[in-house]
Amino acid sequence: MKVKASDADRFARKPDAKILAVLVYGPDAGLVRERMNALAKSVVDDLADPFRIADLSDGDLRQDPARLADEAAAISMLGGRRVVRVRGAGDSVAKIFDGFLADPAGDALIVVEGGDLGPRSSLRKLFEDADNGAALPCYADDAAALEEVIRRQLGKDNLVPEPAALDYLNAHLGSDRGVTLNELEKLALYMGPAPKGEAKRSVTLEDARACIGDNAGSSLDEVVDAAAGGDLPALDVALARARSADAHPIALINALMRHLQQLHLVLADVETGTPADSAIRSMRPPVHFSRSGIIRRQVSLWNRRRLDKALSLLLEAENQCKTTGLPEDAICGQTLLRIAQAARMGRR
Repeated sequence: MKVKASDADRFARKPDAKILAVLVYGPDAGLVRERMNALAKSVVDDLADPFRIADLSDGDLRQDPARLADEAAAISMLGGRRVVRVRGAGDSVAKIFDGFLADPAGDALIVVEGGDLGPRSSLRKLFEDADNGAALPCYADDAAALEEVIRRQLGKDNLVPEPAALDYLNAHLGSDRGVTLNELEKLALYMGPAPKGEAKRSVTLEDARACIGDNAGSSLDEVVDAAAGGDLPALDVALARARSADAHPIALINALMRHLQQLHLVLADVETGTPADSAIRSMRPPVHFSRSGIIRRQVSLWNRRRLDKALSLLLEAENQCKTTGLPEDAICGQTLLRIAQAARMGRR
């Protein structure tokens, strides 16, 4: 069974009854861990329960293929359905899972961590095609999904982000679900407990800026500014720094997409007679004064027709990263290079 990315969270919280094994895979390691835990909690409340949770690795299965069926058929000492977690599984154990799904043992839920598996992966294809198995993708959050995560996580502490704060969080989070949740937890701690009788509290832009770590954000800004400004040498350096900071290619693509959409709005205002500086000041989240000159220069390099073409390139690149199995770093780098070259054309 192939689970759509849009249905993945719902499925993880309540998997179909006919599904005995779920492969959780994708480039967002934090999201993989979160959904594996959600799947396990759909069966077992306490994930530290040694009687109902079994942990195996790829190596364990390769050394003893029968171990999977043995653990799946084992009966908990205190009763209740069990969960078998398999860490770091790859195509080398595809035949083992093929045999298990063809002739399953017991009623345990098998939760398999598969890493970043491409469409040609034999393990991924096995789970996608199985009637009693499911493949659950975990890609970097897009803007809509990230906003939902931010609102839901802050809502647990009765916090509501103001529009400017939400825009800022959207721009500086999202490359990894685990990092996103950790940063939002830090923000909740920073805000402190709610005063007695106060149901909801607002998170301001100043609160978000004061708390959310900007290391990943600064590397994203460097890539975005180099690409949108047509600075090819700077783009090369910025991409290297972003990779060293573990920024995912899809996160880079989405960050540039959001930025070009903002430039599109600014240019629309300029075309109706609004001074460029005033249009830039209306951007959300607000542009830091240190970057206003950079943005002003970028506005001078583009028009809305060329921005439309650049945004189409980014949408195509995001789709290729998620569906083709080609190297994501290469897709991202080539696309950003084409956009930087298009920006250079605006200098003429």
